[in-house]
This record gives sequence, C-alpha cells and structure tokens, in this order.
Amino acid sequence: MRPGRSMEFLRQLDLVNPETLDLPIHLIGCGGIGSFAALALSKMGAQQLHLYDPDGIEEHNLPNQLFRLRDVGRLKVEALREILQEFTGAPVQGVPIEVEAQRMTGIVIAAVDTMRARKAIWQRSIRYRAGVLRYLDARMGAEVARIYAVNPTDPDDVRLYEKTLYGDEEAEVFPCTAAAISYSGFAIASLIGNLVKRLATGEDLPREILLDLKTLTLLTSSGDRC
Repeated sequence: MRPGRSMEFLRQLDLVNPETLDLPIHLIGCGGIGSFAALALSKMGAQQLHLYDPDGIEEHNLPNQLFRLRDVGRLKVEALREILQEFTGAPVQGVPIEVEAQRMTGIVIAAVDTMRARKAIWQRSIRYRAGVLRYLDARMGAEVARIYAVNPTDPDDVRLYEKTLYGDEEAEVFPCTAAAISYSGFAIASLIGNLVKRLATGEDLPREILLDLKTLTLLTSSGDRC
C-alpha cells in the first residue's frame, strides 16, 4: 500500500461500518485458524487487533497457514503483522508470548492448539472478567470445526462452556497427513468474522457453531447444550 493510501469500505457499510470495529480484539494463536482470521478481521476494518503467539514458522506450516515461503524461521506474530500491513495498512500489535494470565478486554478469540492452553486462557484471563465482551473459542480438526461464543460473566454460559474443556488426552488424534488443510482455516475464519460483526452490530450470537466440511453441514445452537 502506497503511503497515504487507505482502504475503502464502501461495499460493506450496510453490513458493518469499520467505525463499530474500533474495539480491542485479542487473537490468541496465529496458525491454521488465527492467521486467516486475522486477515479477515483486518479486511473488515478492525482497528485494534492484538496478536499473540510464541511460535516460529516452520516449513510444514506453509500449506495451511497464511505465511510466505520467505517467512520460515520468523516469529508468527512478526510475519503476520507484516502481511496484514501489506494487505490492509491497519494497525496491528503482535506479541510473541503464550497467553496465560494477561488482562483482556473487548473480544477475545482463542485459536490455540491444545486444551491445556484453552483452560489456562479461560481460567486466568477470561472467566467472569467483566471487561471481556465475548470469548470465541475456535477449534479445528481436519475438516471439522467448532466455535463457542461465550459470555464470560453469564453463569449459564460459564457452566455450559466448562463442560467442553476436556483434557488433551481425550482429544481426537488425526494422522499427521490428515490433520489440516487451508480451506478449513479459511472457512472458520469467515465464521469468526461473522461473529465479530454480529457483536459489533448488536445481533444475536449462537452459543455454538459446528461446521463439517466433509459432509457440508453447518449447525448452530443457542440453547442449553454446547
């Protein structure tokens, strides 16, 4: 983007005005879900996007994450921040840390790899924190994805969400050659973008979204079961 040039959002103004996206959005994890979600949010006009990931980029990350060949060996947050600047010019903050007990406000999106990390984020940074508008927990395995949209100050949401926090030993294990593919990351990023838009415009959110790309099935739940 040439100096002085800014993105024009005319075609989306009746869907979401970027001015309503001027709130903190914390994206934890910049891999197969987070890297694509960061691009979607930046393209929508997010103005306060904060990225967190301690990991570096390895060659096996390239097919299913939003990184370039030349990024191998760099920190994910640094490379992704540069990519987003080139695509959108939007301000992005990148912090190469593992989030465990940091203070969060606004919208928090978890796109981490393990249940251990999810539990730590939830228990130490999210649970009953009044400053967090919504906590979006995005999970993906091969062609199946789930997103939980949690109000961390609602006792019912807390109770239902905590039922989903099983141990890593209980997680389904996929063969290394069938664990991730780029279109799954793009698809779940679009759902995250839609949820953020709904929050910004005051629309209702489902408590859970289930996406199965193998069967081309999309299910949502707003009731008593996650």
